[in-house]
Amino acid sequence: MSTGSALDDDSDRLLVERTQKGDLRAFDLLVLKYQSRVMHVVMRFVRDADEAEDVAQEAFIKAFSAINNFRGDSAFYTWLFRIATNAAKNHLVARGRRTPVLDVDIDDAMLQVENERLVEDESPQAALETQELEVVIKQAVQELPDDLQTALCLREFDGLSYEDIAVIMNCPIGTVRSRIFRGRETVDQKVAALLNGEPV
Repeated sequence: MSTGSALDDDSDRLLVERTQKGDLRAFDLLVLKYQSRVMHVVMRFVRDADEAEDVAQEAFIKAFSAINNFRGDSAFYTWLFRIATNAAKNHLVARGRRTPVLDVDIDDAMLQVENERLVEDESPQAALETQELEVVIKQAVQELPDDLQTALCLREFDGLSYEDIAVIMNCPIGTVRSRIFRGRETVDQKVAALLNGEPV
């Protein structure tokens, strides 16, 4: 996911201003622009597609209700994604479920990285090693504390900047950097143990 451009920010700002003046069509354009990305964010937490769709819709309703409070201190998409993240977490809490943060695209992302290293070796042994590595990475990410998981996934899989993650997670940039570092370190240790033949 891109973090947007100056052009995106300008067009979003104009649409927000029009919405704040009562132009509902302007908000419809924002929904059209961001609905797939909001759904992607929600699906990180809510795995059921029907539930995720409801939560995404709820996030847009909340955003519309709070649009007059948006002052442009951050990019609109950052503000919107924070609302979507909170809506997804609240949805899970209301149903007594723990918040997962394993991104739905993590398998694809890990496969892409590993394929660069294993593309020349298609043996059954290599396939087994790749599968084991994916399992270890997935497990390592799932076992991270929620704050480390969220920061790591937003950075590694959504490509957000430290500044945007700080806004979404409502914490200082230094804390974001620390969480991402600790998350990477933990995952790296488990991968290294696997590659060295140690128990993980």
